[in-house]
Amino acid sequence: MSKPSVAELRPVVHPPGVTDRRSGEHWAGRMYMRAISLRWTRHLVTTRVTPNQLTYLMVFAGLAAGAALLVPGLPGAVAAALLIQLYLLLDCVDGEVARWRGQTSVTGVYLDRVGHYLAEAALLAGLGLRAADVFAREGPAPDWLWAFLGVVAALGAILIKAETDLVDVARSRAGLPAAADASAAPRSAGLALARRAAASLRFHRLVGGVEASLLILLAAVLDGLGGDLFFTRFAVAALAAIALLQAVLHLVSILASSRLR
Repeated sequence: MSKPSVAELRPVVHPPGVTDRRSGEHWAGRMYMRAISLRWTRHLVTTRVTPNQLTYLMVFAGLAAGAALLVPGLPGAVAAALLIQLYLLLDCVDGEVARWRGQTSVTGVYLDRVGHYLAEAALLAGLGLRAADVFAREGPAPDWLWAFLGVVAALGAILIKAETDLVDVARSRAGLPAAADASAAPRSAGLALARRAAASLRFHRLVGGVEASLLILLAAVLDGLGGDLFFTRFAVAALAAIALLQAVLHLVSILASSRLR
C-alpha cells in the first residue's frame, strides 16, 4: 500500500468539526500539532498498527508524564512536558488513522476519554508528589500536604471532564438526542455574563495536560534559580484551587443551561 500524501489525507482525517470547532479541538492542536500529526499519520496508515493501539500508547505517555515528575529538578519537568507533547500527538494520530481506514469505533472513543482522565490526573498527582519532595535524599521528611493538594487538583480535573461527559449520559438515558453546542449557554443573563468573563480569563485551562505541563516546567526553572520548591508548591496549590472552583462553576453552568432539557 502506497503512502498517501498530506494533501490526500487532510480532507479525510480532518473533516469539518475536527479542527474548526474551538470546543472540540485543543489550541495546541490547531496551532501546530495537527500539522505535525498528519506527517506521522501518512506513515502509520500503511502499517499494522491499529488506532486503539495508538490510543493505548497515548495513555501510557500521559501516565509516564506524571511519573516523570518524580524525578527531581529540571530534568523531570522537561521529561514530563515532552511526554505530554507526545501524548497530544498520539491523541491526534489515533483518530486520524481511524478515519482514514474507516475504523472509528465506540471502543476507540471510550478509550480516548479514559486516556484523557488518566493522563491529566496522573500529571497533577505527580506534581503533588514532586512538591512534597518524596524522593529527597536529605533534609526534612516529605510534606504530604502538597501530595494531598495534588490529588485534590487531579480529582477536580477528573470531575470537570465527568460533568461534561455525564450530560450525554443523562440525555441518552432519558431518550434525548445529544445536546447542541448552543444549549450550553446559561439561560440566566447574569450567569451567561459570568461564564463569558471566566472563559476570557482562561484560568480553567491551566488544569489541562498541556497547560499544566508548561506551568510545571516554568515552576521548575524558577525553583532552580531559587534553590527550593517554592514555585512548584505555589503551582500545585493554585491548580488545586482552580480545579475545585472550576468544577463547581462548571456544574452550576450545566444545571443553569438547557443541556439537560
